[in-house]
Amino acid sequence: MTENELRAAFARHEALTPPAGPVRAAIDRAVVVRRRRRQRFGAAGVALAVLGALGVGIPQLAPRPDPQDATTVAGPSTGLPTGALNLLVLGLDTRSGAAAPAADSVMIVHLPADRSRPYLISLPRDLEVEIPGFRRDKLNAAFAYGAGREHPDRSKGYDLTRRVVAELIGVPVDAGVVLTFPALRKVTDVLGGVEVCLPQQVRSVHTRRVFPAGCQHLDGPASMDLLRQRRGLPDGGQDRDRNAQRLVAGLVRQAGEKGVLTDPVQISRLLAAVGPDLTVAGASVPDLLRVVPELASVEPVGLSLPVVDDVPRLRADPRAAPAFLDALREDRLDRWAAANPDGVNRLR
Repeated sequence: MTENELRAAFARHEALTPPAGPVRAAIDRAVVVRRRRRQRFGAAGVALAVLGALGVGIPQLAPRPDPQDATTVAGPSTGLPTGALNLLVLGLDTRSGAAAPAADSVMIVHLPADRSRPYLISLPRDLEVEIPGFRRDKLNAAFAYGAGREHPDRSKGYDLTRRVVAELIGVPVDAGVVLTFPALRKVTDVLGGVEVCLPQQVRSVHTRRVFPAGCQHLDGPASMDLLRQRRGLPDGGQDRDRNAQRLVAGLVRQAGEKGVLTDPVQISRLLAAVGPDLTVAGASVPDLLRVVPELASVEPVGLSLPVVDDVPRLRADPRAAPAFLDALREDRLDRWAAANPDGVNRLR
């Protein structure tokens, strides 16, 4: 009896109940939006964490029990602008044992104001530039001039290189980093290696190892071996710069797949790996974290400054470089890349 009365009561009031379809649809939409926000935040965070390990501020979180073992910070943080950002990454190959090694890899990480995706811009180390206080020389020499030879200071080497690069591109460099190739090797091994996709075969002149065309998984020593190769490549050092971009893009993907950002143990290992081989300038961790949720995609676009070969140095291409640099200054590299597909480096 009670059951029948309850059914009758539900039947009488059913007509007054609003339809469930729109409510369910609204809930589903809210769930999708929140999931996308979490995914975007996580992926962007992974990208900045890896770029941080490569030189954009994150390693300042590393423990500092001994000043001799600490990450060097070149100057105080001045905060990051809200518009487009230009971050300078310098790679030092320290195998030669020189007190003030030259910067063998010079790269700008450009984050557009709309935070759509990062752009990796390689500047050839053999590019002829004017070095303030010294003379015209190759771009990679600016670091050695600034650091000095008696008591080399990496932060000063970075600062002089930053001035040269800022003059070249016509916009300020907002933050940057100097790291050694051994540090990058350690990061690669901590992440379990990296997948690099090559458009052509590369043969090492140092180890005789052959890197076949196509995608391959490399450990730290193999990735550094690849990064040092330029002899025998069609475009020499410029091809090496493109391979450096492929390595960075692969590290970002590897970190994303391994969930580095959500694993404190992996983060600790990554930061500990770079240690004293890193010099950070111009940004703090909080500054960078404000950018994290704004990035829509972490898949980078690889670009290179257009140059012409004037042996033994390179010069900015007088026909193509001005338009490229204008696009960088005006924060419209997306349109430049769309109009110049041959100028975009394939990263996978």
